[in-house]
Amino acid sequence: MEQRISIVTLGVADLARSRTFYESLGWRASQASSAAVVFFQAGGMILALYPRADLAKDASVAGEGQGFPGFSISYNARTRSEVDAVLAEAEVAGAKILKPAQEAFWGGYSGYFADPDNFAWEVAWNASFPITEDGSIHLPE
Repeated sequence: MEQRISIVTLGVADLARSRTFYESLGWRASQASSAAVVFFQAGGMILALYPRADLAKDASVAGEGQGFPGFSISYNARTRSEVDAVLAEAEVAGAKILKPAQEAFWGGYSGYFADPDNFAWEVAWNASFPITEDGSIHLPE
């Protein structure tokens, strides 16, 4: 198995609401999207939105349950000031700020917001993980 991630699929409560939220952040849904699933190209990978009940059924797991889903999604910014701008943009789009941007214990600067389904997004700047022009992030050698 190659060491990479291709698609992150979020099981959302309301597909239309979540699509509107991400489009309010300036993301553009792919033409491959439909009434059943929404795809966003995200650099070298894809973010998919799919109804939570349908995702649970597809994975053969129980769909009920609330709270922290046990993972976060990270958006790494090119600059420290971009972290503040992205958090503000997310809040205007309807996100709940979970943790305002602040100095991080690992030496960077980060904060968190939650999308309409409470998926936690970290917005971070890390000088050791520069973002390339095409949006890719590469670990230091």
